[in-house]
Amino acid sequence: MIVLEDVELHYPAPNDGAPVPILRGANLAVDEGEFVCLLGPSGCGKTTLLNLVAGFLAPTGGRVLFRGEPVEHPGPDRAVVFQDPTLFPWLVVRENVAFGLRCLQTDRTTIDERVAACLEEVGLTEAGDAYPHELSGGQRQRAALARVLALDPPALIMDEPFGALDANTRERLQDSLLRIWQSRRRTVLFVTHSVEEAAYLADRVAILGPPPTAICEVVRLRQSRPRDRTSTLTREAADHLRERLDAMPCCFPDYTHQE
Repeated sequence: MIVLEDVELHYPAPNDGAPVPILRGANLAVDEGEFVCLLGPSGCGKTTLLNLVAGFLAPTGGRVLFRGEPVEHPGPDRAVVFQDPTLFPWLVVRENVAFGLRCLQTDRTTIDERVAACLEEVGLTEAGDAYPHELSGGQRQRAALARVLALDPPALIMDEPFGALDANTRERLQDSLLRIWQSRRRTVLFVTHSVEEAAYLADRVAILGPPPTAICEVVRLRQSRPRDRTSTLTREAADHLRERLDAMPCCFPDYTHQE
């Protein structure tokens, strides 16, 4: 469903210096219905790669394909969930969830039915008439997830959606996401810094090194589903991912003094 072919991306350097390479020779293929995590240190290009798949950025070189077609702009077929829920503060939860459907000029009956179903799916039925400031952080992220689920996208692009949450809330939302994924079987591309999160969620984990190393290794996780986050197999998977991260180069290029 998602293919990166020798993808490169350069950012303009400060003071008119040489372009800064962020990704170089990135290759990845994500199958339909697969759950793939992108794992790596801060600044390695994980979010940049997501932005390329989402269509927010265009590659400097190579190609990004979605279902065989070049990605040239954002679209509802690749719905994005950010770390910040980015809800509209002047709309109640059900209105936030309905927003994308209204933009697509969906009829009112379909909107009402789909919003109700998505709120139930994420456990927010009772909070439909609440404003974002009345919700906890976990509830706001559930509302953001319901908003993209309402569009019924074939792919979910998720940029550390649980990174700012406390450990207990994060685990509950991981479980909710897995239930939704197993029910809908949509493709998920998910950025995380956590080896434990990647080991629990993913079918495969793409490990990124310092720029412009790009994708250094793709690890397939062998645990069956449903998974137990406390099991020996899950802990061993997390330890293996940690070992692979530790084997990556640790030095990031310094572009601050380029001529």
